[in-house]
Amino acid sequence: MKRGTSSTTASLARALAAATLVAMIAQPSGAQPAATPVAPPAGGTPDSGLPQPFSAHYVAQWKSIDVGSSDLELVRGMQPGRYVYTWRIRAGGIFRLIYRHDVVQKSWLEVDGADVRPLTYEAQDGDSRIHLDFDWNARRAQGTITGKPVDLALRDGTQDLMSIQIQVMQDLRAGQLPSTFWIIDKDQIKDFEYRRVGEQRIATALGELDTIAVTSRRPDGDRVLTMWFAPSLGYVPVRAERTRGGRLEFEMRIRRFSR
Repeated sequence: MKRGTSSTTASLARALAAATLVAMIAQPSGAQPAATPVAPPAGGTPDSGLPQPFSAHYVAQWKSIDVGSSDLELVRGMQPGRYVYTWRIRAGGIFRLIYRHDVVQKSWLEVDGADVRPLTYEAQDGDSRIHLDFDWNARRAQGTITGKPVDLALRDGTQDLMSIQIQVMQDLRAGQLPSTFWIIDKDQIKDFEYRRVGEQRIATALGELDTIAVTSRRPDGDRVLTMWFAPSLGYVPVRAERTRGGRLEFEMRIRRFSR
């Protein structure tokens, strides 16, 4: 029982990252208004085309059970066009008794127009640690996975599990979402298919929002992730759900958001 519960929680945390969620959340226990937005710093205005720093809080449900929460934070780096993107996932409720440590992922990246390039990626899940450095001149990603060396040849547009989220947001802003993305998942580069499937106005803890629905999946895979991105929030996702073989596995909904 404990082993299965721990496996489920760990699987959910990995699934959120591997499926390249961009930030979502669960059924809010009490709807809370968004924090009052503050003026973004110069160079990060909506008209500049650059991402605007933000923080967002989500809660996740698995089979109608609250299993945890996650927090996303995008902050500006020291150089123009540079950012640090952090995602912390934590188990909740009884799951916290079994899976006690947080899963933390962080990406140092640069944005040039609609193009996002990861520079460094780090992840920690208990005793498991990943560190990757991207050398775009040599077109290699090198680092370690819990002490094991990793050396991968980079394709054009290759993303890590965090930078892909910002890339999708930038592509939606530019109105040119590609059909395929290459993403580094541990020691492999995997291809994911993306599809814009329509627009929908949905109810959230922040109020009703117009959104763009996007699906992603591995080629010929039966797991499909559907995400709802809100243009009014800079294309930050406000809802996500994953299905397998047409059956719902988990869902997330946004609860709090601020700039």
